[in-house]
Amino acid sequence: MRKNKVISADEAIALVRVNDVLTTTGFVQSCIPEALHAALEKRFVETGSPRGLTLIMTAGAGDSKGLGTGRLHHPGLLSRVIAANFGRMPKVAQAAQNNLIRGYNLPQGVISQLYRACAAGQPGLFSKVGLQTYVDPRHGGAKVNDLTTEDIVKLVEVDGEEWLFYTATKIDVAFIRATSADPSGNLSYEKEALTLDCLAQAMAARNNGGIVIAQVERIVDDGYLLPKDVRVPGILVDCVVVAEPEMHRMNYGVMHDAALAGEIRVPVTGIKRMALNERKIIARRAAFELPPNGVVNLGVGAPEGISSVANEEKVTPYITLTTEAGAVGGVLASGSSFGAATNADCIIDQNQMFDFYDGGGLDMTCLGMAECDEAGNVNTSKFGGKLNGCGGFINISQNARTVVFAGTFTAGGLEIAVQDGQLRIVTEGKARKFVKQVQQNTFSGPYAVQRSQPVLYVTERCVFQLTPEGLELIEVAPGIDIERDILAHMDFAPVVRNPVPMDLRIFRDEPMELIADLLNLDLKSRVSYDGERNILFVNLEGWYCRVKGDMDELRLTIVEACRKAGQRVNAVINHDGFRLNDNLVDDYAGMIQYLQANYYATTTRYATSAFLRLKMEEALTKRGVAPHVFERKEEAQAFLSSTEDSKARKRISPAVASAA
Repeated sequence: MRKNKVISADEAIALVRVNDVLTTTGFVQSCIPEALHAALEKRFVETGSPRGLTLIMTAGAGDSKGLGTGRLHHPGLLSRVIAANFGRMPKVAQAAQNNLIRGYNLPQGVISQLYRACAAGQPGLFSKVGLQTYVDPRHGGAKVNDLTTEDIVKLVEVDGEEWLFYTATKIDVAFIRATSADPSGNLSYEKEALTLDCLAQAMAARNNGGIVIAQVERIVDDGYLLPKDVRVPGILVDCVVVAEPEMHRMNYGVMHDAALAGEIRVPVTGIKRMALNERKIIARRAAFELPPNGVVNLGVGAPEGISSVANEEKVTPYITLTTEAGAVGGVLASGSSFGAATNADCIIDQNQMFDFYDGGGLDMTCLGMAECDEAGNVNTSKFGGKLNGCGGFINISQNARTVVFAGTFTAGGLEIAVQDGQLRIVTEGKARKFVKQVQQNTFSGPYAVQRSQPVLYVTERCVFQLTPEGLELIEVAPGIDIERDILAHMDFAPVVRNPVPMDLRIFRDEPMELIADLLNLDLKSRVSYDGERNILFVNLEGWYCRVKGDMDELRLTIVEACRKAGQRVNAVINHDGFRLNDNLVDDYAGMIQYLQANYYATTTRYATSAFLRLKMEEALTKRGVAPHVFERKEEAQAFLSSTEDSKARKRISPAVASAA
């Protein structure tokens, strides 16, 4: 006869011992086993036991006001915390800052993947995530205070490459959550928004001889759950606790939403448009970086607005939005439901999503920024006297093919106005965000440069680009004075070469027709042929080559025009304001080499951007192609004329020349 594993919360918590290592599930405000947290808090307040627990927490799980893991703040209950996010449990964070408990702030994806290492009996995890950030042992080793001395992150070298080795911490107790359980402990997730790491956490505890406690909404009969619907098998579960409805909300702001649970699909055409304020300006500018047919991750805060802008501009069908919590596709949720998605294509486990992210699966990410310095370093983990934590920021920012950091230029009281397409700063923010040196390095600018990772910093008034010389000011909003509104509010001088205006459409309260830009619908109009002079004009002014697919479209368009010409052409290419992702420079040079070998008689290019000229000249020279990248149109045309004259002279025989 099978054992009935259903017991009360108090009976389950009585199994937790002094000094146990406890892990619990939850993401921001969703999927939190609140009844188990409440029962643990109650037992400790009433009895003073269990004391000295180690809490291992992947993402933040709480409302930042005392719920979730915030319930575990009582002195003596915790002795050590290993977490990606401390902001959701501020009293625990304060205890860490006051050296009352030991603490480590590891990347969210690393903790998520360490569950699997624990489950498999492995000593830890090799990863490049965290190199050159505060997680790197050379820069602190993820320790959050002086009380924390043990090294759980080591720098190692494998085949000449640097890696970080994260030590696995064996787990004694796992708090997980599901919708349904049968008496044997088989768990299904039909009404949950996410599955997170519940399976890996259960395996990690079970294989260490620990216990697994599952909180559920209901008990179903044996044989009710279909095998493929069971996400955590009963062999891993020791006891099941049925929670009161209030303790089993989908998240703190939503009792249940069938669309977030994937039980139904709902129309999303009626999503309310954002007002034209600083958040929408930032989201609109960042939306120009969206890769067609690409996979995208959006962070909290200003980046969340991109989802709304994408919907308004009708480009949502051409991109796939994801969350690190495991949602793929659909419309990303915000607020208390952040991490979930309406009409998602699928939900995968959190550790699997980080496998995808760490391996380079993201075409683009847009993340927030609290501080940024002259080297392009970004801080989101510790600022303003608070320990917030990195969350999934390090995994995502280090591995996405394109990174956009988004946020207001200053913080604390910023007020703007948009009038007649011009931006005006009504009240400047009190706190500077562009500082000489960030307080904590959550993203390394120099490391990104070393790996040729394209990085932008988008604000409501300007855009910076990461270069080997540091931050370069590349775009300025209409109505903004560079000296008065930008440089005067920075603690360092950025590189200023030839900044151009931000797209004027961003500052008009009407659709931007962004879809034409993203899908390159105007490429054919950018290529024209002058048959009389046999010149092919390619106008790439302001065009952005985001992904290889963009380059393929351009190549096909040029080849089609050349074939119609019926002969090799003299090509003149305008690269003014042209942007090319750093990871595509060599491919772009390869395209030029192909066109020159097969379709061009002569080629001249011009670009006012010295940085772009340098990149293109280096890439072309490596391939043995004469660069000829000029600064001005006039220089390019003069070079073309001299080349044509030279060819004409060569065609004239000496006899004809002397007769002339």
